[in-house]
Amino acid sequence: MAMDGAISEGVVFLEHFRDLPDPRQPWKVVYPLDEVLLLCLLAVLAGAEAFTDIARFGVKKLDLLRCFRPFREGTPAHDHLGDIFATLDAEQFQQCFVAWVAALTGAPADVIAIDGKTVRRSADKKGAKAAIHMVSAFAARQRLVLGQVKVAEKSNEIVAIPRLLDMLSVEGAVVTIDAMGCQREIAKKIIDKKADYVLALKGNQGSLREDVELFVAEQKANAFKDTTTSRNQTVDGDHGRIETRTTTVIHDVAWLQERHDWPGLKGIVMVESIREIDGKAECEARFYITSLVLQAAQLGQIVRSHWAVENSLHWVMDMIFRDDECRVRTDHAPANFTTIKHMAHNLLRRAPGKDSLRLRRKVAAWDDDFLASLIAA
Repeated sequence: MAMDGAISEGVVFLEHFRDLPDPRQPWKVVYPLDEVLLLCLLAVLAGAEAFTDIARFGVKKLDLLRCFRPFREGTPAHDHLGDIFATLDAEQFQQCFVAWVAALTGAPADVIAIDGKTVRRSADKKGAKAAIHMVSAFAARQRLVLGQVKVAEKSNEIVAIPRLLDMLSVEGAVVTIDAMGCQREIAKKIIDKKADYVLALKGNQGSLREDVELFVAEQKANAFKDTTTSRNQTVDGDHGRIETRTTTVIHDVAWLQERHDWPGLKGIVMVESIREIDGKAECEARFYITSLVLQAAQLGQIVRSHWAVENSLHWVMDMIFRDDECRVRTDHAPANFTTIKHMAHNLLRRAPGKDSLRLRRKVAAWDDDFLASLIAA
């Protein structure tokens, strides 16, 4: 196999996880942590969906693995892998992941979409343990996961999002979050980190949402003559569906700031969509607040960019990586295994060519040279 170049690059990849603390007693370590991480990442790239799959991959691909590390004792059994991932500190693993992604991407992200996803099969009914919920930061243009944190039990995304922001370098970016993240403290943290925000506005903000809706309704009835606005309309058609989106940005928000004193607030965004399917029309209006001073065409595109996290991450994790079928459940193992899958996702995204992610993953299972090239990318 012609993988000499990949060997040295593989060592560079592992450098970002070199300082990750190993929870095991040193005299009990048979399989070094860097070997375990490399084994898991390569196996998941090649289609593994559980620790039993990874253990079998290790047995079948030992020669390939030894191109990167000694693997003197071979590879761990599935229960041993589960124990290591269960005790590995998830937050420290995340910090290593964030540093690795930053080195991988080089250029900063322009729009960072933050959104949560529940790993449904991670629930343990016998142990009365709820399914874990992960909040991820996704670079919309590069389509890469920048970082993620697990939402603590009996907590919610409002607490997790600031922890995630603290891990990331977001200076100069636009952070988009759905209504759960529309919190004064989160907006302030984004501004303090020298970034901007577009936050979805729903009923969880009470009088703020009510004031915005009332003002917009009054201004719309008056053709927006009494305020400064910009407007943009787009029409998309696909598979018999026609969607017309009208984005209206209200730039005069001094009255709203006076009432609510919201950190960094510079504009209100209203996106009205009309979907026509089989002769039936559905109408919807969504509201956002933003710290940006931009025209409607630009803000409309940023709002649309947020939904890349649904189609390009959550859907991919479910359909390509079978996330909702994963039964990894013990302690830190579900969060850490999700991180490994996000690493695999990022590497598959960056692979050259026009193949789908599904096909790239299959080729990784068939072709050792291609699999090795992914971690050298």
